[in-house]
Amino acid sequence: MMKLMTASALLFAMVTLTTAAGEWYLVKKSPSCPCGWTEYYDQCLIYVAKPMSWAQAEINCQSMNANLASVQSLEEYQVIQRLISDATQQDGPAWIGASDAIKEKFWFWSDGTPLKYTNWCTGQPDNFQGNQNCAYVNFSDKKCWDDGGCEYVIPSVCAKKN
Repeated sequence: MMKLMTASALLFAMVTLTTAAGEWYLVKKSPSCPCGWTEYYDQCLIYVAKPMSWAQAEINCQSMNANLASVQSLEEYQVIQRLISDATQQDGPAWIGASDAIKEKFWFWSDGTPLKYTNWCTGQPDNFQGNQNCAYVNFSDKKCWDDGGCEYVIPSVCAKKN
């Protein structure tokens, strides 16, 4: 005998099958990410359209128990790019969590994870005029990373573990 959930319950829940005494039941599981966030493996991502400086964006992410996004692979970068384009219908710039503000040329993620993957544009990061210490995505027609002045105000992408 199969117990079914209503269509509206399925819309807001992930469904898994479990067995008990040889019978299958649908079990409601709470969504992993809060409403408005996008799930990617073990984390939740959100695009924040409000332009802010890098530090303001990081503080805003922290207010949501998150950090500016750290990018660990090309696949993850493409998910972040899709998140931006889905929200804006454009491929505009957005802050991510990489910075070398503490020590020049020593890039780190604001969430503390090691910086192993990068997608810098050719010739970047260049610390143009000695004042570019924060990373953003979707630079140039190549849509790669650039270092920018941390005081620039642009949108951002936050990430948190689910």
